[in-house]
Amino acid sequence: MLGPVILAASRSDKMRRFISAAPGTKQVVDRFIAGETVDQVVPIVEDAADKGLEVTLDVVGEDITTPAQAEAARDAYLELIERLSALDLGTRAEMSVKLSMFGQALEGGHELALANVRPVVEAAAAIGTTVTLDAEDHTTLDSMFAIHEELRKDFPQTGCVIQSYLFRTEDDARRLAEAGSRVRIVKGAYKEPASVAYQDKAEIDKAYVRITRILMEGEGYPMIGSHDPRLIAIAQELGRQAGRKLDEYEFQMLYGIRSDEHIRLAAEGHRMRVYTAYGTDWYGYFMRRLAEKPANLLFFGRSILTKG
Repeated sequence: MLGPVILAASRSDKMRRFISAAPGTKQVVDRFIAGETVDQVVPIVEDAADKGLEVTLDVVGEDITTPAQAEAARDAYLELIERLSALDLGTRAEMSVKLSMFGQALEGGHELALANVRPVVEAAAAIGTTVTLDAEDHTTLDSMFAIHEELRKDFPQTGCVIQSYLFRTEDDARRLAEAGSRVRIVKGAYKEPASVAYQDKAEIDKAYVRITRILMEGEGYPMIGSHDPRLIAIAQELGRQAGRKLDEYEFQMLYGIRSDEHIRLAAEGHRMRVYTAYGTDWYGYFMRRLAEKPANLLFFGRSILTKG
C-alpha cells in the first residue's frame, strides 16, 4: 500500500526538499492549491460563486513550532476574513482551520489553540459566515472536540469534521448529530494504527455509509466530504430516506478534483462546497492528497519526470 508510505514522507524534511525542488512539482501543486496569497484566491472565490458553488477556505500550514507562528496563522485567517467581508457572500464562503496551525501541539497547546482560533470564529460570525474545525490525527481529537464544544457556546454554527476510518467515529457522530450542529464526514487522510482505525478500504467505506446515515437521520446539518460517485449516490438516497430537502445537507469536494462534478451537483440543486486551500506551506496538504488517491500519485509521477 503506497498511501502509508506517502503519509510517512509527508513528515520527512528530506522528502520535502526533494519534492519541492522536483521540476514537475509546481504543475501538480497548482492543481490542488489555489494560490499562495489572498490576492490570488479571492478571484477564485468569486468565480466559484458565479458558478453557483460555495467554498471553504484553508490557509495551509501545519508545522507550527512557536507561539509566534501560531499567532501568524491566526492573523492570516483574519486577513482572509477582512477580504471576504467585501464580497458579501455570507456562508457561501466559510473557512476550515486545523488547530495544529493555532499551536495545539505546543506546550499548553489546548488553551493556546482555543485562544488563537476564537478571534477567527468571532470575526467570521461578524461577516455572516462560519468556521469548521478540521480533524487531524487521532491523538488531537479530544482536544479538537472540546474546543468545538466551547466555541459553540457563543458561536453555535461552528462546524467540525469526523473521519470514517476511526473506530470511535460512529459514537462521535451520534453525539454530534444534534439540532444546529454542522458536521463534515470524510474518510480520513492520516496514517493511523490498526488499534484505532480500519485499515481496509471496504471497511472504511462501510463505516462511511453508517455514519452518513446517522448524520442524515439526526437533527444537524451533514456535510458529505467525498469524491466517490458511489458514496455520493448513497448519501443522496439516505437524504431522501431521511426526508431531507436538498438544502438541508451539502456535498464538499477538493479544489482541483472532479470539477465537472462540482457543477453537476450544483445544477441539480445541491449545495456544493469546494474545499479551497492556499498558501506557501503546501507540502503536508499536498502529500495527503497524493496518498488519498492513486490517480493523483500517477499524475504527479508523470509530471515530476517532465524536464523544466
